[in-house]
Amino acid sequence: MTTITRKLRFNLLVQNGLFVLLLLIIIALTGYAAMQIRYQWDVSQNNRNSLSQASLDVINKMNGPIEVTVYATPQDVQLGDIRKIISNFLTIYQRVKSDLAFEFIDPIEQPDLAQEAGIRMNGEIIITFNHRSEHLTAINEQAFTNALMRLARLEERRVMALSGHGERKLDGIANRDMGDFGKKLIEIGFKGEPLNLAGSDIPLETNLLMIASPQTDLMEGEVEKIITYLDQGGSLLWLVDQESLFGLQPLAEKLGITFTPGVVVDPQAKRLKAPVTFALGTIYGQHAITEHFDYITVFPFARQIILNESEEWYGTSLVEVAPQGWVETELLGDEVSYDETHDVPGPVSVAVALERTLDNRAQRVVVIGSSHFLANTYLGNGGNIDFGVNIINWLAGDDDLIVIQPRATIDGQLVLSEMNLTLIAVGFLIVLPLLLLITGFVIWWRRRAG
Repeated sequence: MTTITRKLRFNLLVQNGLFVLLLLIIIALTGYAAMQIRYQWDVSQNNRNSLSQASLDVINKMNGPIEVTVYATPQDVQLGDIRKIISNFLTIYQRVKSDLAFEFIDPIEQPDLAQEAGIRMNGEIIITFNHRSEHLTAINEQAFTNALMRLARLEERRVMALSGHGERKLDGIANRDMGDFGKKLIEIGFKGEPLNLAGSDIPLETNLLMIASPQTDLMEGEVEKIITYLDQGGSLLWLVDQESLFGLQPLAEKLGITFTPGVVVDPQAKRLKAPVTFALGTIYGQHAITEHFDYITVFPFARQIILNESEEWYGTSLVEVAPQGWVETELLGDEVSYDETHDVPGPVSVAVALERTLDNRAQRVVVIGSSHFLANTYLGNGGNIDFGVNIINWLAGDDDLIVIQPRATIDGQLVLSEMNLTLIAVGFLIVLPLLLLITGFVIWWRRRAG
């Protein structure tokens, strides 16, 4: 039997004291590190509780404080604790941008402030940045980040849409028009205006000229105005359909592009229960517009665009479609088949981007061989709207402000019965602690017996 001497007792006391001291130091250091270093994991499906990379890019480019004022009562009839909902949402942004501050104002207790701010509903938000403000009534990442994008722009961008020849209208509600796309442009800080060249020139403050499939010939003087605008370095979006160019052949020659007659046939579309004349965009060129873009785009009744060699323009094919398809040069019937003597085999380029340096600044042009893809009827297909917004942002020189994709809420609700809740409570609050207690007692008893 080992005799416990005073020296041995002292050594054990010192060892135990050092162990306790080191344990306390480790606990203190862990607590300090937890206060200074914060890291979180988003384990929800679809990363619903964290920001997308696109939102992070927008926030990181906003130099200066962001002030958010929330006009909300402590309780809402439908949403309950609406302040907590909004606070949790804004905290996600605050983690990324420390100088984003928010405050709550009760519109019932302070009606004068709410009226002065133009508040229309409970939970409305006002975002202020660089002395400019945006009202927001929807609480989601897409709406909030789009508002930040609008505030990040130094001024409202102006899109002039050519009119007077049956073009698709940016504010039109007809199926062939582009009103839905026009609304999206307004959301991200662009203002679309019609432009009739018969009575005026292209305004100097135009950020982008859009030609969306005219249906009648342009007059020679109108074409000259467009060429002059291009010579002066203006940005251009040209949407071309199956019809003739309606007097715009000089513009095509100026840009160094050729349109192949015929319509693109894509057998892959048929396998997806879509018409074969709906060319599916899945092959994208290396370009700022298509960077990190992995959505399918749909180009109905598209035509091929060929980039000719040019010392003036640097061209990039943005989208190639129909790798197993072709350009049908004959009239379409109930059954179409490839004719190697007349048809052009795929893949087929249906969208190109052109760029050149003029007066020490970049000039940008995008030509699409289908204006249907931005029409009200087809805009909701695939990633058409996102691709269209990326094009507009690039043409306006806002490469860093890209479209925010709406993220679906994949997480489902877990509904448990009262019996299941009772079993879980008993298991975690009673059974598990008892098992731990019994296990500890058995280990202690064995050590004592040994």
